[in-house]
Amino acid sequence: MSGLTDPLGDMLTRIRNGSNARHATVLVSNSKLRVSVARILKEQGFLQDVVTVPGKPAPQLRITLRYGERKTPMLRGVERVSKPGRRVYAGKAAIPRVQGGLGVTIVSTSKGVMTGQEARASGLGGEVLCRAW
Repeated sequence: MSGLTDPLGDMLTRIRNGSNARHATVLVSNSKLRVSVARILKEQGFLQDVVTVPGKPAPQLRITLRYGERKTPMLRGVERVSKPGRRVYAGKAAIPRVQGGLGVTIVSTSKGVMTGQEARASGLGGEVLCRAW
C-alpha cells in the first residue's frame, strides 16, 4: 500500500464499495486513526465488527459490513470531509450535523477521535474527518 496520499479516504472508499457490492468483509491496512474511525462507525451501528488481523508485512483491519432486511446496507453513504489538499476544521458550535441528526460526523479533537455530538458535549472543536449516514 505504498504511495497512498489519503489512507483514511482509501478506507472509507473500500467500505463504501464493499457495501454497495454486498461484500461480507473488507480488508484495509491498520493504523490508529483508521481503527478509531472504524470503531466509531461500529458503535453507531453502521458496521458489524472491526478486528485487527496479524499479517505480513503489517497487520490489517478486517471490517465486517452490516446489512438490514433484504441485504440493504446499514451504511447508506460515507464521505471524506477534510482531505490532504484541503483540511477542514470546525469549532464546537460549527461541527456539522448529518442528515438532520440521522448520520454521524467524525471529528479529530485534542482529546482523540470522537463523534461530532461527543465533541459538542465536551466543548471541543477539531478537524472534521468524515461523515456517514
